[in-house]
Amino acid sequence: MSGREEKRMPPRRFTAIELCAGVGGQALGLEQAGFDIVAAVDIDQDSCTTLSRNRPGWYTVHGDLNEIEPVTHAPMDHADVLSCGLPRSPYSIAGKQLATGDRRDTLRATLDMASYIRPRVLLLENIPTFLRAPKFEPERRAVGEAVEDLGYELVSTVLTATEFGVPQHRQHGFMVAMRAEDLAHFEWPTPDPAPCPTLGETLHESMASAGWPEAAEWAARATEPAPLIMGGATGRGGADLGATRAKAIWARWGVYGGSIGDSVPGPDFRLNPEIKPSQGLAKLTVAQVALLQGFSNDWEIHGLKTSAYRQISQTTPPPIAAALGRQIMAALLRSTPAC
Repeated sequence: MSGREEKRMPPRRFTAIELCAGVGGQALGLEQAGFDIVAAVDIDQDSCTTLSRNRPGWYTVHGDLNEIEPVTHAPMDHADVLSCGLPRSPYSIAGKQLATGDRRDTLRATLDMASYIRPRVLLLENIPTFLRAPKFEPERRAVGEAVEDLGYELVSTVLTATEFGVPQHRQHGFMVAMRAEDLAHFEWPTPDPAPCPTLGETLHESMASAGWPEAAEWAARATEPAPLIMGGATGRGGADLGATRAKAIWARWGVYGGSIGDSVPGPDFRLNPEIKPSQGLAKLTVAQVALLQGFSNDWEIHGLKTSAYRQISQTTPPPIAAALGRQIMAALLRSTPAC
């Protein structure tokens, strides 16, 4: 190499730790955006097995975030991004909206972890009511005070799944905190200009895979993105697609919302809304729900049906997390001096 040639340094790699990782939707999206996931934490054993089987290179921690001591886990010593999809039940109507008074909540533990790790970026995700409902103003104020103590500034928004190619009517609330010099380079992701796939387009191949003769007809009628994937919260009961109103919406698209199927419709199944719904409407499988959440077919979900559905129904779709992750990555790159 001549004296005039500059030695090229490898590009800087940024790292992330995912708390309340669940099935891995948010962590997978950050990975797709270019982050190295150095640790993933969850209280559910099946979720941890899901993470370990799909990403054996991730350092997976099984335990209650309220009790974990990060000092005992070397990979959790530092990361550029600390990300957490806060449990939804403490902030949902079905979960009685107990917020930090709910034993399942991890907000305080996440803020304590941020104080220990001191990442360049803190990313929090939850249902939109976490950002909007007056009832949760104390929790939002706690976040604001914590990030101010860390020397960060805080921004928040709600992103819509269909605007990022996820075939489902779904919204997610996000908070992003960074130092002012990093935040000056950050912008929220803009919607994907491509049309969002419909429920029928997304599931046609799957619905037809066992020989159901009406699969093409069903798909042709399912001309909108899917309704909101919900249900399956811890302590709520079995795997279903939500409360009565949600089930009625699914029924209009020829889908039974009272349970999750073990297999896709076969050659003898006939769609007939006039008979008992559990017999005359198609049932979604866990794998199909995963497709509607933006996962690829190769993401293996461990556990029995109820556990697997709970993991996938509660997650952040990877395409949304990837779009946001790319914007966070761009901000870090712009504000990081070249080596």
